Order: sequence, then structure tokens, then C-alpha cells
Amino acid sequence: MPPEDPWTIGRLLNWTTEYFAKRNADSPRLDAEVLLAAVRGCKRIELYTAFEEPASEELRTKFREIVKRRSQGTPVAYLVGRREFYSLEFEVSPDVLIPRPETELLVVALGDHLKKAGREQAELLIADVGTGSGILAVCAARRCKAARVLAFDFSPAALTIAQRNAERHQVAERIEFFESDLLAAAPADAKFDVILSNPPYLTTEELAVADPDVRDYEPKLALDGGPEGTSVIERLLPQAADKLAPQGLLLMEVSPMIATRVEALVAGTAGLELLPTLKDLAHLPRVIQARATK
Repeated sequence: MPPEDPWTIGRLLNWTTEYFAKRNADSPRLDAEVLLAAVRGCKRIELYTAFEEPASEELRTKFREIVKRRSQGTPVAYLVGRREFYSLEFEVSPDVLIPRPETELLVVALGDHLKKAGREQAELLIADVGTGSGILAVCAARRCKAARVLAFDFSPAALTIAQRNAERHQVAERIEFFESDLLAAAPADAKFDVILSNPPYLTTEELAVADPDVRDYEPKLALDGGPEGTSVIERLLPQAADKLAPQGLLLMEVSPMIATRVEALVAGTAGLELLPTLKDLAHLPRVIQARATK
């Protein structure tokens, strides 16, 4: 019997891609590359220059365990402990929602508004409600160099992750973190120029039938918006109206499934004026925009 081909980085990568594909993974090759690069301690692109390199028994053992956990449903971002957002790398854990590309539209909307108003260098006060891993707070602080950001989250564990991400991206000195139910812990005299939020917006029914890697691993606190998907949003809107500075902006990500309902809620909230809703790259309504009327 001829000897089995040796395990190389390339063979390991190809075998794992096929293994994930047979289990109907959405992105088998990408998952395999990200996980192998993490175990090897290199960048994904470096795998291709090491294609013929022998894979040691130690590396294969570590990789086998992480592949097993992925095949059981654990999201790749939690396995490697990080996720890219807006071209920055953020630490993540099961205590925080995994950043999605759609949420980058909030950062784009913030930049567009400030540029149009000529306020990119202004000393703004910005709130990030439900900060999670801190992606919006960090990106806002980096985008607005003179701004102060107050980041709020109900979860102490999430705030710990967010603080580390602020330090990683060298904006911690301009971000203050609050353990808070929405804006409840905001300083009494705080009036925000911008309030950003990616609140829970899946309906309880949608969450129950969501992909297992979302439903079973990501924090329900950050996902479940109640029977209509708007339970948290309904509480946030009057708080936002009260805490916005004159002509201040509210920018909020929602599910396209509930966008029309949220628009109606905004229009019915005293102190808020509904602005045009922004669509994502799939041309679906994604970011609700409102302005303080006072």
C-alpha cells in the first residue's frame, strides 16, 4: 500500500474546506482559512505561501479541535476571538454580538451628516446605545477627532470587551462607558449631538427560527426585540428625543422587516422628525434617521 500523502498546510486547508462544505457551511473556504490562520498565528494570505509546508502534529491537533467546534455550530468569530468591522479588527466573545457589515452603514451615515454640516472637526457629544463590542463608539471617536463618546450597555461583560477595543484603537481617552439600560445612566445635563444605536430588532419568532450559530451562540439580549421586534426601540425613542441637543441626530439600525413600523414610531414620537431611511447594499431599508425638533 502506498504511503499516505503528508499533511501540508495546503492539504489541511483543502480537506477542511471540503469537510465544511459537506456540512453546508455558508463560506467553507473562508472559515477554513480564518481558523487555520488563527491556529498557525499568521495572516490568511500567508497560508498560500506556506502551502507546501508540513503541518506539525501539534498544529493539526489544535486545528482539529477548533474545526470540531465550528462544525458543531460555534461561530468563527468567537473561535478566533475577533472580527473585522469598518476595516478595523475588534475583539469579540459570546458576551457581544458579532459585528455585521450592514452596521457599517451607521458609520457612513454619521460621516455623511457631519461632512454635509461642516462639523467633522467639531467638539461633539455622541452616544452609542447598546455598544456591545464598542464598534460604533470606537468608529465614531476615530471618525470625529474632537468628539467625546458616551457608550451605554446593560452588560458589564460587554463593556469590558468594548473598553479593550477602545484601548486597542487608541480612543479610550475620549470614550466613557456606562452600565445602563439604554440611556438611563446618562448624565442629567448631557445633550447629545448624535445618538447611534444598533438595538435588538429581531422578533421573538424570528429569533426562534434563526440560524443556529446566531440563535444558540450570540447573546439574546442583543437580538430579541420582542413580539414585534420593536420592544427596545419603543423605549429608546422617547429617551433619545429627550437627550438630543437641538437639531441633534438619531441614527438607528433596524431590520428591513420592521422598518416601516419603526418609521411610524419615530413619526409619532414627540420631539423627533423622521428623515429619509437609508438603504443598505441590498437596497433594503436599514438605517432609520431622525432629527430633534426642539
